[in-house]
Amino acid sequence: MKWYVLHTRPRSEKKAEKQLLSRGINAYCPTYSKIKIWNDRKKKIYVPLLPSMIFVSLNDKEINQVFECKAVVKYMFWLGKRAVVRQYEIDILRRYLSGSYEFSNSDISDIKVGDSFCLSSFNNEKGIVNRISNNNIWIYLKSLGYNIKLKLA
Repeated sequence: MKWYVLHTRPRSEKKAEKQLLSRGINAYCPTYSKIKIWNDRKKKIYVPLLPSMIFVSLNDKEINQVFECKAVVKYMFWLGKRAVVRQYEIDILRRYLSGSYEFSNSDISDIKVGDSFCLSSFNNEKGIVNRISNNNIWIYLKSLGYNIKLKLA
């Protein structure tokens, strides 16, 4: 089965995931934890990583079943076709968000800005180091066309 990207109503990602799962459709909304601070309290909340987007794994016969959920707006398209995400990319995203990747300061001891860098925890994706600070490293992944920021251990 293929993973497709769905566009949801604003701030309805987790609701759409819950509704799709209750209908028997394999859905995934990647989230990360964040501490939200109000005047009187602090609370740990889970925020969607990709605003207004979730992933669904479907057969071609079940394509239109997602529209039974009110929070789903449409499929995302790339080059005139429904955007497809590979299973290993979903696995990498889940592994990264769960924190089960290995990355430490010793990995970058002699790396400088502009160097090529291989991320073993991201299926050996190669990227270019854009910036290094005390606790973070920014790497540009050509295959995704995106910068990622990693916290150092």
